Amino acid sequence: MSKKSNKTPEQQQYEKLEQKHELKRPVLKNCIRAFWVGGLICIVGQAITYFYIYFFNFTEQTAGNPTVATMIFISMLLTGFGVYDRLGQFAGAGSAVPVTGFGNAVISAAIEHRTEGFVLGVGGNMFKLAGSVILFGVFSAFVVALIKTLLIIWGVI
Repeated sequence: MSKKSNKTPEQQQYEKLEQKHELKRPVLKNCIRAFWVGGLICIVGQAITYFYIYFFNFTEQTAGNPTVATMIFISMLLTGFGVYDRLGQFAGAGSAVPVTGFGNAVISAAIEHRTEGFVLGVGGNMFKLAGSVILFGVFSAFVVALIKTLLIIWGVI
């Protein structure tokens, strides 16, 4: 049996009306926006990496951590000023997928709950969205480090 035969005539009529008035999403346009904004965020990150390499004598391997911290800090500042939210509405996943989306998720929850106080509001709700990312990131790093340590002890590496 098909789903259509189980529906009443009113439900079928409503479905037709809904399809008639449904807005078509500009998928290609959204993908292009996400691609360009995500790419621009990566270009900014690469520029910050080069900044740390040339002005603070970091190596390519050691410049990653301060670059990530700087990118998160910049995204938090832009979120506080309301700029990153507009960027997110324009670019969608292009602004949410890079590490800057993590900073945005943390600070957005903190800003939203600041009226409830610093401890129960900001502290209690700040990591609701990003807490699982932190948890699984730390756990994954622990497992990888444990495997690497065991391989070194066993003389495989």
